[in-house]
Amino acid sequence: MRRAVLAFALLLASCASVPSTNSQPEIAVTIDDLPVHSPYPPGVTPTEVNEQMVAALKAGGIPVIGFVNGVGTEQYPETLQVLPEWRSAGLLLGNHSWTHPHLSDITIEQFESELMKGDPFLQRLGDGSDWRWFRYPFLDEGKDEAQRNAARQVLAKHGYRVADVTTSFSDWAFTPAWARCNAASDKAAIAKLEQMYLDAAKESISVARGTAHALYDRDIPYVLLMHISAMSAHMMPKVIKMYRDAGFHFVTLRQAESDPVYRPDIDLSLPGRVPDWKLAQQKGVKLPQATDLTVKLNAMCAAPRS
Repeated sequence: MRRAVLAFALLLASCASVPSTNSQPEIAVTIDDLPVHSPYPPGVTPTEVNEQMVAALKAGGIPVIGFVNGVGTEQYPETLQVLPEWRSAGLLLGNHSWTHPHLSDITIEQFESELMKGDPFLQRLGDGSDWRWFRYPFLDEGKDEAQRNAARQVLAKHGYRVADVTTSFSDWAFTPAWARCNAASDKAAIAKLEQMYLDAAKESISVARGTAHALYDRDIPYVLLMHISAMSAHMMPKVIKMYRDAGFHFVTLRQAESDPVYRPDIDLSLPGRVPDWKLAQQKGVKLPQATDLTVKLNAMCAAPRS
């Protein structure tokens, strides 16, 4: 136990001491919930959303990994034809469990079953690519330290690494409002949603960089979490431009997580990465917070209460 604590203390010290060697901040884009993230505007299908996203990513020329819930291919069998298009475009696919359960709500045996049900599926799609990455559904790593460690042992046994998240602008929260406003053909509300979406994305840059500098005294290679929603597919060209205009350089997930900050996600024999909020408490620093848009988004194009 003492050795583990000492090793982790040395790891934290190394994370803080490694200077940035790039003039540009780096970011890896990851997209969750392939191939289905609902609800959708009327007439829009999961296949169309995937195709729109792939086209935007291919046109933007950025490396991306999408995390797959295999259950979506059972609900919408036609999406089995669109997932290979991700690979044909040079994009990677990773494991997001089969049915997207909270780890806290299931047993370790169920967790391993969820992981392994998607394994051969991804191996076929991966075709020799760098696909053994796992993204925890809901970013839930377990109800306690014992379950977290047990899950990490399962992942290590099967050769997986953890796809961490160090920046997000909660694009998933826009999904229902986007579907409602498009169903209502409310052009003013749609335009407002688009501006709110971009404002949230821009704010996330300052939040992520402020957090990294508070915790590590430098920029780290950031890992961005997005989702395969109809709105995110629509907005992706503007998102790519926004990050480029802000000076970001797009890298692969492997490149980003080669930084010492992410070592616990690669070497699962180590304790897991300390959550930002906990590390901030330990260092006695205050982290920047993103604006909570929940109330506004819930009200957008919502039916009036009777």
